[in-house]
Amino acid sequence: MSSALSVTAAQAQTAVGGAVSSFKDTSMLKPPVGAKVAIVEWEDLECPACAHAFPLVHQAIDHYHIPLVRYDFLIPGHIWSKQAAIYARYLQDKVAVDLAVEYRREVFASQFKIASQDDLVKFTQQFFAAHGKQMPFVVDPSGQLTKEVEADRNLGDKLGLNETPTIVVVTPKGWIQVKDVSDLYQAIDQAEAMAGSGAAAPVHKTVAKK
Repeated sequence: MSSALSVTAAQAQTAVGGAVSSFKDTSMLKPPVGAKVAIVEWEDLECPACAHAFPLVHQAIDHYHIPLVRYDFLIPGHIWSKQAAIYARYLQDKVAVDLAVEYRREVFASQFKIASQDDLVKFTQQFFAAHGKQMPFVVDPSGQLTKEVEADRNLGDKLGLNETPTIVVVTPKGWIQVKDVSDLYQAIDQAEAMAGSGAAAPVHKTVAKK
């Protein structure tokens, strides 16, 4: 059974079904310009829960035709997720956004066989070859891609994240955190109703699954 609890942005929060996140600066929890509803997500490519959420999130954006704002949030102790994020950022910035999404999809699906940096390099070389691309010998010579990944992490720190995935459905009028990805469609329905309402005051909610 699912429940939603109205909360303010800064205070500690609880909800039926478990504890919810206590965010700090929520100024980034808003959709891109022109969008009424969007999904904002922080993920770590070495995180099994992120691997589980990935296809469900992408099914949702296809179903509702809403944008996804994705950020990398690197988990301490994960030995190859930062490099994987840099490879994904290279594909996104230098090759094609769709290919970067597919790389993330395949990394998540292959987590069980990537146990080291060497495994990741071999996997990525095979991915490039399978898609007719040449993997550069040095992927990030200027360090710009690393800076972009670290900027994502810093934004997550500003929000006050402590877990991945962190998934938030956002509107210009407020946001709904999704604690269980199976509640994502419910949260989007609520957000679309919120975005279409005449309510002037921001609404902040958390959806948690019992």
